Amino acid sequence: MYNKIIDVKKTLLSFTFLLLSSFTLHAQDDLLDELSKEPKPVTKFNLPAFKTLKIANLQSTKIADKGDLYLIVSHRFGPLKNGFDSFFGLDDAFTKIELLYSFWDGIQFSISRESFEKTLAATAKFRITKQSDQFPLNLVGYTTINRNTEIKDATFPNYTLTDADRYSYSVQILASRRFSKEFSFEFAPTFIRQNLQVLDVVKEANHNQIALGFGGRYKLSKRISLNAEYVHNFNRHKDSNYTNPYAFGIDIETGGHVFQLLFTNSQSTNEPGFISKASGDLVFGFNIVRVF
Repeated sequence: MYNKIIDVKKTLLSFTFLLLSSFTLHAQDDLLDELSKEPKPVTKFNLPAFKTLKIANLQSTKIADKGDLYLIVSHRFGPLKNGFDSFFGLDDAFTKIELLYSFWDGIQFSISRESFEKTLAATAKFRITKQSDQFPLNLVGYTTINRNTEIKDATFPNYTLTDADRYSYSVQILASRRFSKEFSFEFAPTFIRQNLQVLDVVKEANHNQIALGFGGRYKLSKRISLNAEYVHNFNRHKDSNYTNPYAFGIDIETGGHVFQLLFTNSQSTNEPGFISKASGDLVFGFNIVRVF
């Protein structure tokens, strides 16, 4: 009887030892698995480089948030050099009205009508990547198609026109970086296609044009910033009546509105217009941006 009791105790001790060993080995395996797993890095995105959709005339890397509807009114007056004859250009003005909407995150579309050359335009803008601790730049793609409804046979009697001559196109890659809380900078490689070339004005036919834009923003306060931009067109003939466009001004944010007050040497705000057809005369203008 005593021997049987001893055998039972030995059996229970053996079973307990095996059970504890299995739990210990399982716990060690779990611990090794946890140690072998490297934590996934969390990408930290920077604040947007620009507060508004444009620097002045040049597109910025900002994109409308999904579901946002924008109404943008752009006004460019006549040349300041005319003085009191046109009240420093206030008597002569070109206006553009644009409706812009974002159906999906990171992409926006717009339609507009500009009185400069009575131009109808449609645009698309899409985000490629954001500036973060993993990547140093904001990258955005932008494209537009313009129809100049002012081009007619009566306007150009010496040209044999087709409907295609009324169209111009632009494709841009916008790359920006927010260097500090106050300062952001952007460069914009640009391709312009203009189907109609008026040789009396441009001197040499360059239907396909390459340009490079630069722009920056310096934040003065929570609601006010200084902006400036310049675009160099590499295909412009040296004797062309047009010149490279520039603009500088100030942004004032007031709740749902942003007012952009600026001076520029172009009266068009569409990309094929201001990049290829800047007159060179300094004009005053503004953009009013309202988001709903």
